[in-house]
Amino acid sequence: MKFKLLKSDGTESGDKDVTNFPVLDAGKGQDALRQLVVAFHANSRQGNASTKTRDEVSGSGKKIYRQKGLGTGRAGDKRAIQRRGGGIAFGPKPRSYTQKLNSKVKRLALTRALIDHAEEGTFYLIEEWKVSEPKTKAFSHILSNIDGGSVKFLAVDNTFDSNVKLAARNLAKTTLGNTSEINALDVVRADKVVCSLSAIDALIKKLNSDSEK
Repeated sequence: MKFKLLKSDGTESGDKDVTNFPVLDAGKGQDALRQLVVAFHANSRQGNASTKTRDEVSGSGKKIYRQKGLGTGRAGDKRAIQRRGGGIAFGPKPRSYTQKLNSKVKRLALTRALIDHAEEGTFYLIEEWKVSEPKTKAFSHILSNIDGGSVKFLAVDNTFDSNVKLAARNLAKTTLGNTSEINALDVVRADKVVCSLSAIDALIKKLNSDSEK
């Protein structure tokens, strides 16, 4: 598969053919990608909502008034669920919303996310991530050469030097991702993914080595 190759300043330098880029059948991995996104949001929930049942509401359990003779409906104690200040029936209790995904599902989701970007033409290769000084302006200049810097970027590399980290940390729409830590959610959230030449080799090697296990 061919990708646009960029120089270190973000300008185009032709095309780069990546022969061992992962390939999936149409539709394969979409469900895994959906599961991963759902699991992420589920795992972000605190699950600390809590209500009191009839047994937990404070107050006497004595019958409010006698059963017969008053011309009113029969009533029990004031903690009944139909009374104001009474207990809650089937209300929420603290619980865990955690969803666990195995490594194969995570790997398939990441592969699907990368292929989607590749097919949409939003996956680029760059010779290397490098800036001359740790200035936000320097990193913004690279992004503006790619696409005006107005979209969400995911910059991928094996490791980023301190200058790049400092230059990119104030850019809200830019995320730096190491190949060893990158996941499908990082890829999905980005409008464009820009990967260094060394990082794409390491990323593909990681996917291939994991698939052989």
